[in-house]
Amino acid sequence: MAVLQKIREFFVPQEIFEPEAFEPAPPCVYEIRPLTDKNLKEVLNLNLRCFREGENYTRHTFDYLLNEPNCLSYRIVTADENIVGFVFVMIGEDGAGHITTIGVAPEHRRRNLANRLLDRAEDALQTRGVNTVRLEVRAGNLAAQNLYRRRGYAVVQRLAQYYNNGEDGFLMVKPL
Repeated sequence: MAVLQKIREFFVPQEIFEPEAFEPAPPCVYEIRPLTDKNLKEVLNLNLRCFREGENYTRHTFDYLLNEPNCLSYRIVTADENIVGFVFVMIGEDGAGHITTIGVAPEHRRRNLANRLLDRAEDALQTRGVNTVRLEVRAGNLAAQNLYRRRGYAVVQRLAQYYNNGEDGFLMVKPL
């Protein structure tokens, strides 16, 4: 039985149901750096905080992304090296970029950090000759949709029951 539990822990993300109370973090300076497998534990913990009621990537998924040659990943850190945001983008066989996940710690939101992470990811894609990027977003996540629209992304398809809880999603695309 212990072996099965250990396997479940590896593939199934830890679930958190209690709401997290947070105060906005004090103003600070941020820096974007590459994200590596040395940051796996920190990214797992931040992912759970960023997507409390949504899709959480597992350790296995993050391990795959951090070791996949066609995946670019970045973290945004404070001066004391705390990771407060991340972005993962894959370059597909079709030559398009795919933002697989982006997250910012709740106490650091509304500071333009998602924009900075998207800038870095899109710049890295352009450097590699990628001219299109896509992503999926929850139909109910209006804040994220508005961010993406302001950045030039457009909805090209509604994805019926795309998320595990049955919520629809939107496929959004942007030319680079």
